[in-house]
Amino acid sequence: MRKNIVAGNWKMNKTLQEGVALATELKEKLSNATPNCEVIIGTPFIHLATVSELLKDSVIKVAAENCADKESGAYTGEVSAAMVKSTGAQYCILGHSERRAYYHETFDILREKVKLALAHDLKPIFCIGEVKEEREANKQNEVVKAQLEGSVFNLSAEEFSNIVLGYEPVWAIGTGLTATPEQAQEIHAYIRGLVAEKYGKQIAEDCTILYGGSCNAKNAAGLFANPDIDGGLIGGASLKADDFKAIIDAF
Repeated sequence: MRKNIVAGNWKMNKTLQEGVALATELKEKLSNATPNCEVIIGTPFIHLATVSELLKDSVIKVAAENCADKESGAYTGEVSAAMVKSTGAQYCILGHSERRAYYHETFDILREKVKLALAHDLKPIFCIGEVKEEREANKQNEVVKAQLEGSVFNLSAEEFSNIVLGYEPVWAIGTGLTATPEQAQEIHAYIRGLVAEKYGKQIAEDCTILYGGSCNAKNAAGLFANPDIDGGLIGGASLKADDFKAIIDAF
């Protein structure tokens, strides 16, 4: 069954103490709630163990924002999928446009990261999406197709069934611009069609595809009402408990 998911991505924000305070506030706000979606927060590495422990009896799941493309060894400063899993995290955000742009993560690197995350029983939230120039040139379909083929369409059907996809129009991240519900639905439906071509209709139907691009409390309900939009990957609005809960409540 396809899951509805609202996932926060804190990015490089919040000290450990601030992160614990935010996770605690969110836990309290959801303590008497039964959300109509799975709730995930993606935190910086230093928060993972503490926040996972804090949230283990709550409805909130925890994601890392990245993992290394190597199993272990002399890679100073890197954090492996095994290390992420050992903190209690269940998900791992991979392929985010910021990682691709600023840290030059290639299809090959991301393929390794996905493989290692799955090997350590982490569910990847795998991000795809086009930049402004690509959207203006009407190349968004070929961009997302290449990103899927480059890093996740090598997986077996069983492996792929553990992937959550996140469509992020890069031109709409942190810019205040948002794809219209119609634009978002159109490309989400296209992505689901690509999955169906590769893995069959049932796996495509079960695949959760999140929208990530300045999704907020005001536009979430309009976006989530579309048949192929299964929730959101939320950046800035996930840093305030009230804002994040309002998006959860959009379901």
